Amino acid sequence: MANNQPRFESWGRYPTLQADLLPLHWTTDFPPKSLPPTAMLPVGAGRSYGDVCLLDRGTLLTTRGLDRLLHFDPETGVLRCEAGATLAEILEFAVPRGFFLTVTPGTKYVTVGGAIANDIHGKNHHIVGTFGSHLLRFELIRSDGSPLLCSPTENRDWYSATIGGMGLTGLITWAEICLRPIVSRKIQYQGIKFVGIDEFVALSQASTHVEYTVAWIDCVARGRNFARGIFMQGDHSDQPEPLNPSKAPRLTFPMDLPEFALNHFSVGIFNALYYNKQMGKRKTDLVDYEPFFYPLDSVLQWNRVYGKSGLLQFQCVIPWEHGTQSGIVRILEAVTASGLASFLAVMKVFGDKPSPGLLSFPKPGITLSLDFPIRQQVSFDLFDRLASIALEHSGRIYPAKDARMTAAQYQASYPEWRRFVEYVDPRFSSAFWQRVTKLA
Repeated sequence: MANNQPRFESWGRYPTLQADLLPLHWTTDFPPKSLPPTAMLPVGAGRSYGDVCLLDRGTLLTTRGLDRLLHFDPETGVLRCEAGATLAEILEFAVPRGFFLTVTPGTKYVTVGGAIANDIHGKNHHIVGTFGSHLLRFELIRSDGSPLLCSPTENRDWYSATIGGMGLTGLITWAEICLRPIVSRKIQYQGIKFVGIDEFVALSQASTHVEYTVAWIDCVARGRNFARGIFMQGDHSDQPEPLNPSKAPRLTFPMDLPEFALNHFSVGIFNALYYNKQMGKRKTDLVDYEPFFYPLDSVLQWNRVYGKSGLLQFQCVIPWEHGTQSGIVRILEAVTASGLASFLAVMKVFGDKPSPGLLSFPKPGITLSLDFPIRQQVSFDLFDRLASIALEHSGRIYPAKDARMTAAQYQASYPEWRRFVEYVDPRFSSAFWQRVTKLA
């Protein structure tokens, strides 16, 4: 393969790989009359953090051109759209009509195809489960041109393999998803300060009736402030108001910060200010859904904060039956001992609603998400240590956020991967898939 292929990177900007790009604008564009000689992989907005959306020396099928909203039923809230449509585009259409996404992650700039491929979850997993739990049906096109209409009742095995299947089973052209009704843009919010994992768990258990729950946690503080944070919960307001569309973000992060900008000291100062910004133990407010769900989306290209080297994100889930609290504490202790600091650390409790996806990430327990600027071997060694701790507690790591998991770690976490191999399109692959199956 020639070395003049375009360089392509994910949101974490690591690794940067070379690949040809094949833009798709119509559902009939795939498969092309002449298949490329390389392996292929669909990619939407490229908002995965690691290499699940990368394919070195391959061909990326870019799907953002497949962005049409095809049909909407206001009686049922069922929307049919092409796989390249983003959640932001759906919200722009749906909110003024009194509907909202049933499941949304921390950014609205992901595509529907990516949401399916990674079976995304949100702050309400403990109540509604994953994105795949509200996916009625979709069309999957294999590289040989075979179309498969997949649903819980039709081609059910392909439906299950594709949800959380990392784009490897074929190209999703369109999907039908369920939206939920709303009467207001506002969220009835409450923020509660806590110190320690036990207090976080107690707050989570007392808030199972609240639809949205999540916590920010300080990964720098030590001593009596170790594992302090703010538990954030909310429900959609039931007070009707005008459902105006959101304004486009006006801010763009202007430059790559130098590597020294994010360090243990600077992040510690930020964390102290953020924690103490809320004066009392509890704060109640009525807030717009944008800052509640998508605080980082207000600044475009915010990943440049981490510098040219990029960032690594680590997200694991540790199940209740294997020492959940002690596992999370061990991970936080490893972070503080490393000298590195997570700028954005998020923790929440997953519920017990099973996903239809064969390789879906969530399971009942605590999930912890951490991100770090890349400092080469120091960062890599820390991630190896964090992954080992998670696996010692029978946890697993989220492929959509991963760039470091070993084949042995992946195969131990996702034993169903061998059954999944049967559904991988023979012409499809990814840098992630090649990395985590190389010992097979």
